[in-house]
Amino acid sequence: MTDLAEAKEQLTQASQQNNEPAPLLQRRLAARELMTKLRLPRMQRFKFHDWPLIADQPLNWVPSATDLEQLTPDDEVIRVTQVGQTTVHIHIPDKLKAAGVILTDIFTAAREHSDLFERYFMTAIKADENLLTAYHQAYLNAGLFLYVPKDAVIEKPIEAELIQDNTQDEPLISHILVVADRGSKVKFIQHLTTVGDHANPANMMIELIARDSSEIDFSSLDELGASTHTYFKRRADIGRDAHVEWAVGLMNDGDTVGDMDSELLGEGGYANSKMIAVTTRHQEVGVNNRVTNHGKHTTGLINQRGVILENSELIFNGIGQIIHGAHGSKADQQNRVLIMSDQARGDANPILLIDENDVEAGHAASVGPVDPHQMYYLMSRGIPRKQAERMVIRGFLGAVLSAIPAADVRNKLVDILERKLTDGQQYQ
Repeated sequence: MTDLAEAKEQLTQASQQNNEPAPLLQRRLAARELMTKLRLPRMQRFKFHDWPLIADQPLNWVPSATDLEQLTPDDEVIRVTQVGQTTVHIHIPDKLKAAGVILTDIFTAAREHSDLFERYFMTAIKADENLLTAYHQAYLNAGLFLYVPKDAVIEKPIEAELIQDNTQDEPLISHILVVADRGSKVKFIQHLTTVGDHANPANMMIELIARDSSEIDFSSLDELGASTHTYFKRRADIGRDAHVEWAVGLMNDGDTVGDMDSELLGEGGYANSKMIAVTTRHQEVGVNNRVTNHGKHTTGLINQRGVILENSELIFNGIGQIIHGAHGSKADQQNRVLIMSDQARGDANPILLIDENDVEAGHAASVGPVDPHQMYYLMSRGIPRKQAERMVIRGFLGAVLSAIPAADVRNKLVDILERKLTDGQQYQ
């Protein structure tokens, strides 16, 4: 890896080239120094330490071709599109701007909304947590910022189309920061895709700051390409009586490792973390999904379902923690994995860490093949095996799909799921 002094000099030049404020540059330099001291994160029963998750190259500002995204204009849609480092399109109605809603790229936020940026950026996720969080802060090259002011309610979901540009050799190091101020409500949908087949890492982080009595529904439809090694980290800081819903369809084609975290900091907070994952070919995917009850009378729920095809591997670690003093709280989780191939490997590990008596906690986990009685029933009625398998899988995932509140997100996820399953069955 590049010498520290040389790396800091290069980061300084790149930051100045991007017209970044001094505090952001200082964050970059401090994080680059941390990289010399920190190690990769650990994940129970999953090995990824030989993956190319860090690009040994300087921070570059490389524009992407904007015609990689075919935009259909619609004044009624609140939408932002980024291709690689290039922000192609941001549309937000004037009435929301007038109400104080801010939607912009992460670097414009650092320059033009420095008070909010400095108050919240990398506060839920800390740069010193591991080598990959430090790398993220040091070499950040894309991202979005959303601020919803006090008591504002955004009825329509905000749609973010983020396209990794693998037509060139550049990592994607993207950060989404969503701040919902007191009493506000917002729905955010991101769709991650890849164009091109160059091999690049993607380091994707999301911070949700849900202040007291606010509500954030965050949905993510992940379809990054086979040539991408992905590390993701998504964390919500949840205040008093605040409510956060996660709904994730993890349909990447490349190797993926990551963490989902919901920190219930204030009394009466609520978090519901729902995830569907499908793995194919020789793909390896490992996920930690954690909910931590800090505040009294908080509720933390996890519901994960995965399907493993061909020679792939999927590990779900569900972690529910109730700390001392969080009495009257609830932690419940379900982790279920369906194995569709003799060559596939999978595990579902429920972990409960309880340090309080007056609480409710539970878990369920299962790993196994498709029910032969279900297959027999469908095939005996003339349904071909592959179609019958897809029907069983959709039924298995239905408990999570039906719990996703937004119909448009459910429909998109079903479309992605069908493509992923059909692709996986071609190689069985």
